[in-house]
Amino acid sequence: MLSNVLTFIFFVLIGLEIREGLQHPREAILPGLCALTGMLIPACIFISLHTGSNAWAVAMPTDVALAIGALSLLGKRVNPKVRLFLLTLAVADDFFSLLVIGIFFRSHLHVASAVYTLGAAALGFLLPLRRKLIQLLSPLATFVVIPIYIWINLLAHLKFSLTFEKISVALVIARVIGKVLGIFLAAWLLTRFTRLKLPEGLDLREVFGIGRWNGTYGIASNRRDYVEQCFSARPSTNRSIFCSDNFWCTRTLVVSPEF
Repeated sequence: MLSNVLTFIFFVLIGLEIREGLQHPREAILPGLCALTGMLIPACIFISLHTGSNAWAVAMPTDVALAIGALSLLGKRVNPKVRLFLLTLAVADDFFSLLVIGIFFRSHLHVASAVYTLGAAALGFLLPLRRKLIQLLSPLATFVVIPIYIWINLLAHLKFSLTFEKISVALVIARVIGKVLGIFLAAWLLTRFTRLKLPEGLDLREVFGIGRWNGTYGIASNRRDYVEQCFSARPSTNRSIFCSDNFWCTRTLVVSPEF
């Protein structure tokens, strides 16, 4: 329950920041398409490495709260355009994740998940007094919401002994390589062969960094309910997935990519 409340607050802030940062709705198209390819390629890589498992769906999403929380630790070194691109990509990522669950894991789809994430982001997008709300919620998210969220969803479950099980390794490879390839290649191809352009002040090198960053944060907390049910018959596999995710998230907090 607490994790859902924290997620709701955080996604309201995301909606506020996206609305404040986007000059035109079409600017969301490129990060949205990058999010889609950044989900498809990890799934394909995982299937090639570990056939016969429906854990391919676990390789697809990004936990935006952990990603943005870790990014906030870099402070003013982060290009604001990087943060905006990442936020927009993350909302699209969450939307596509819900579609995947609805199509392939329909019995595990909960309306509340959409309310806590997409609904909250939509609310933030529509709220007035955006700058004042951003000034109010940003320190709350950085110093209260995100630390508690990370403790609930990451540090409390950290067990290094399960990190190198076969399925964990496959998931790590699929996410780390697949996210980079999916996000970067989509941005490069779309900006080269279509009319879509990167926002002014953002370059492909930074998009590559965004891909690396997303590749580290795999299992969104509000998706863990259906993941747990999918792997309930194999508890060790379930634990290894979570521990793999937790280990690599912690590693990135220490060894973070530059933007």
